[in-house]
Order: sequence, then structure tokens, then C-alpha cells
Amino acid sequence: MKEDQFRTSYKKAVDSMKSSEEMKTGLVSKMERKRPRKMVIIAASVVVAAGIGLASPSIWQQLNGPAAPRQVAQVNPDTSNPGGAATDTSSGIVIPKLELPDKESGVKADMLALVVYKGNVYTQAATTIDPADAAALRGEKLGKTTSGINEWSGKDDYIELSSNIGEADIYSVKGYDADFLVMSYTEIDGQIFAELFEHTNGITLSSGADLFGKLNLEGRIATAQWESFDSWNNGKQQYTPLTGGEALEGFMTALQAAKPLAAEPLTEQGIYDSEDRKIIYLQLEDKTRVQLTLFGQGLVRYGNAPVFFEVESSAFQTLWNSMNP
Repeated sequence: MKEDQFRTSYKKAVDSMKSSEEMKTGLVSKMERKRPRKMVIIAASVVVAAGIGLASPSIWQQLNGPAAPRQVAQVNPDTSNPGGAATDTSSGIVIPKLELPDKESGVKADMLALVVYKGNVYTQAATTIDPADAAALRGEKLGKTTSGINEWSGKDDYIELSSNIGEADIYSVKGYDADFLVMSYTEIDGQIFAELFEHTNGITLSSGADLFGKLNLEGRIATAQWESFDSWNNGKQQYTPLTGGEALEGFMTALQAAKPLAAEPLTEQGIYDSEDRKIIYLQLEDKTRVQLTLFGQGLVRYGNAPVFFEVESSAFQTLWNSMNP
């Protein structure tokens, strides 16, 4: 299935969802999809920007290029940057806090699974965990979500622990800062449903460590695989083990020092027009699975944060060249 076909199917699925069934039906269908990892990434690329604040809304193009041409509603609390996109400053890349438009604006927003915690919006993470492994990572219980957020919700609906996933217990995740990562955990008819949610907005990134350091990658990678763009784009799931230990180690070290770049200029320049991409999957010792997208230009992107990371050329190219069919 090509990307445009996938986007159309996803949009139809989202539009047809009923709020009363959003937890059970949505999560069951997610687990039954042939291509769950791709769904996570494509869904992330059409995330609604939602949050708490007082600024006025503006509409801007999501930064994932051709893979996600929809409009999203995002508000930048800094009125000097009304467009809401990540901006380059002397201190690094600033990713503004996410926010939803006022109901009166008439803007309808496409939704991704999200939870409001401590006044911040956590969206479905690009790091995943299998339900069978989730219990071991449950930390402190933080509360229970309420349902009711939908594509027509205004910012007044985004109260503490509101969500669009129905009612679910929310936990901290062992080994991670709850300011970055939380977990929903629910049992329905004896079946476990677990999802990770990450907070990647309202932050400043001066190096890769400011984001990837929160994932605790270094020294914790148990196994690594990679996938070609053709396989990923067409749902083939053709994973190949990454056998070059030194190449991966050098890349991970360089990733921590990588320079962040605002995504919008690169998207406008057509970075997504090229299929020169490879996807790597890092299975960590705690059984979480981190997905990174590598671009042939020497760039890396994680999840839906509107930022790319420029990795030192030698370290990037060594790993890139080791990934051959």
C-alpha cells in the first residue's frame, strides 16, 4: 500500500470512530493491523497539536511532508512566532507548546491518541511496548483518564487527564522521567492494552541528547534491526538484523551530539520527495522499541517532533553503508 492510499484509509478509519467505543474498538483494531509500526508513525505525522494556553490559534502545515499533507491546529504561545513551527534560536531549536483552536473558530482537527498530564499534551509515542511486557514497566499510578476529547474539542476541554482514549489508568514508566513519558494500561475482557505517550513539545533542543537522552538509549540496546523504505512504505515488514556493532555504537554516540534542525525548511525543500530513507528499530533491554528514520542526507528524525538531527558525517555514513539488502 502506497503512502497516499494509507493516508486515505487512515482518515476514513478516524472519521468513522465513535467515542463510546474509542478505547476498546480503537485499541483492538490497532493490534489487529498488519502494519502496526507504520500506523504509529503515519498517525504521528498527522497529530493534532493540542494543549493548554491563552494564545490565539493559527493553522500551519504539518512538517512531515508528502506523508502527511493535512493541516493541523497549533498555537505558539510566543507571539513573536505566530506560525507555531519549531524555530532556530541561539540556544537551539524551540518546539512550542501544543494547543487546540477555540471552538468558535470552526476548525476541525484530525486526532491522534493523546493524554493531558500536568497541563501538557502527551501524544502517542514513537517508542512502543508489547502488552505482555508492559506490566513490568508500570511505575507509580498517576491517575485515570477521562474521555470526551474529539476532533471538535476546544482548549477548554483539555483539563487534567482528559484524553481521547477513553478511561485508562495512567502510570509513570520505570526508568524514564514522567515529564517525558507515561503509559496507559488497561485490561478489557482479560486482554491487556498498553500505550506509551511522550511529551515532545514546549521544549528547547540544543543537541540530540536533549531528546534521545530521555530515551536512555546508550548502553541499553539489546537488539537492532533495519528496514528499507520500500518495505516500510508497502507494509512488507522485511526486517534485517543490524550486525555492525561498532557502526551502531559510533552512530549512537554521534546521535547524542547531533545538531537539531527545524523541520519546516527541510520539508519545504522536499526532503520527503526522496525515498532515500532507512528505518532502524532499537529493542532496548526493558523491551521498549524505539524507531528512528534515517535520511540519506545524513539526517535523523524521531516521531512527530518537528525537528531533524544532523549526525556527524562519518558516523552516519558508516552505519548507512552497513545496511545493505
